[in-house]
Amino acid sequence: MTTDLKGRLALVTGASRGIGYFTALELAKAGAHVIACARTVGGLEELDDAIKAVGGTATLVPFDLNDMAMIDQLGGHIFDRWGKLDIAVFNAGILGVIAPIGHVEAKVFDKVMTINVTATWRLIRSLEPLLVKSDQGRALILSSGAAHKCRPFWGPYSASKAAVEALARTWAGETQRLPLRILSVDPGATRTAMRAQAMPGEDPETLPHPSEIAAKLLPLLGPDQTETGKLYVLRDDKIVDYHMPE
Repeated sequence: MTTDLKGRLALVTGASRGIGYFTALELAKAGAHVIACARTVGGLEELDDAIKAVGGTATLVPFDLNDMAMIDQLGGHIFDRWGKLDIAVFNAGILGVIAPIGHVEAKVFDKVMTINVTATWRLIRSLEPLLVKSDQGRALILSSGAAHKCRPFWGPYSASKAAVEALARTWAGETQRLPLRILSVDPGATRTAMRAQAMPGEDPETLPHPSEIAAKLLPLLGPDQTETGKLYVLRDDKIVDYHMPE
């Protein structure tokens, strides 16, 4: 089934590469105007060219998620220009280091929590007033299997992804009577720079390309998606519901 997003406004963080880049491109292909956010200006410009090549449109917003003041202002800027937001994809995140918990430097731990958790909360706070103005607001928060597997040496990243899942479920519970639908998704192992950093000995050609993942995520952002508060996982080329304990 084709997802029709004509006339919708979508924001994607971490849009300069990987899953964020290709999700932004898929949203544009489906007809949405994309607000593409990332640190890397060159990557955003490449995305803009790709979106224009498929007949889509985008607004580029280069900024670092460390800039909390910019996150707080983002919602106001969107309101002034468009008055609402239909779709938000919280994709940006960092790995930190793979190391024993006791060996992780405080500044590294703090950075992972700032980018992966605090910035997500600030974005929720900034964008929620816009999303609830949409007749079919949709929010998707990218998680990871690390939130549940809790492998040795993955402490900061695992903790951060567990935290954003908790934020998503709480947010969904608070807005369940509204048209806004909020989901988390674990995309699984993907051919990205972060995966290469985490698994340097792995053959990337054995992993799905982020464009494949993005195409699977698109239906979760469309009007036919009516669930809220759920975690989905992408496994064996299918999106399936992860059954969390009550």
